[in-house]
Amino acid sequence: MEKKASNKNLQKANKEKNDEFYTQLADIEREIGHYKVHFKGKVVFCNCDDPRVSKFFQYFSYNFENLGLKKLISTCYKNQDMNLFSENKSEKAIYLEYTGDKNGDKIPNVEEIGIKDFQGDGDFRSQECIELLKQADIVVTNPPFSLFREYVAQLVEYDKKFIIVGSFNAITYKEIFKLIKENKLWIGYGFKDGNAFFKTPHVKDFATGVYNEETGLVKFRNVIWYTNLNISKRHEELILTSKYNEQEYPKYDNYDAINVNKTKDIPLDYSGHIGVPITFLDKYNPEQFEIVKFRKGNDEKDLRINGKCPYFRIIIKKKIAINQMEL
Repeated sequence: MEKKASNKNLQKANKEKNDEFYTQLADIEREIGHYKVHFKGKVVFCNCDDPRVSKFFQYFSYNFENLGLKKLISTCYKNQDMNLFSENKSEKAIYLEYTGDKNGDKIPNVEEIGIKDFQGDGDFRSQECIELLKQADIVVTNPPFSLFREYVAQLVEYDKKFIIVGSFNAITYKEIFKLIKENKLWIGYGFKDGNAFFKTPHVKDFATGVYNEETGLVKFRNVIWYTNLNISKRHEELILTSKYNEQEYPKYDNYDAINVNKTKDIPLDYSGHIGVPITFLDKYNPEQFEIVKFRKGNDEKDLRINGKCPYFRIIIKKKIAINQMEL
């Protein structure tokens, strides 16, 4: 029940464009820890950020030297009190630039952070933000759920590396699945126990069990990390132990492939096309499997078994693995 409520509320937030979800520092630390090898000498850009609330700027500024960064840039959208370091109010959109510790205390002090005004509103689609994007090597942030397609399209257009937060259901967007199929985007390591916690001002929108009044956090179980940086997880072989039989692996009515309900049940001895749940992508190794297509049969209608449609399926084909050949 809690998962359904969480999914429903995330979809509601997406529809109504209530996109203010602030990722927790512990979650950022846990995920980015797997990518440290990629950051040396790089410019990191957090272009959907608010350093007063967001923990992305905090993480990268305090770990600037440890990661060996060249520069950190963070942008703030206009419709907020943007003056971070005084009591004065400002309606201007700003961006922050940090190039590392200058006084030796290993702390990003106010005087070491460059605070600059935007002429416009600081939206990631604005030309000012695009010019900053061009400087960046790696983009790391939690973009608006409602603009996820457009956001990723921009990253691809400017050929940027990225680590970003998004809804798991984004996998079903044709634009996102195309990138997954072409090995231009994949799933990162994920949130602890599958639970993503966020700060949000939209607390009234969430059901009991999703919003925790004591912590002030909302919990989602259908939020993941997406990336196009090479990570070891992507090369881990999925060990298969099940064997094929016609009774347990029925074929689709409208496509020559067998249906598998759980990733762990992919048969090791079947060489044809296999329909798997979208959760398979968390275990996807492109050296072991090939993604053929998504969801549709030969008639371009949803895959069916005895006239009924299972939940979204990805059609894959298993590549030959040495250890399985020996079996």
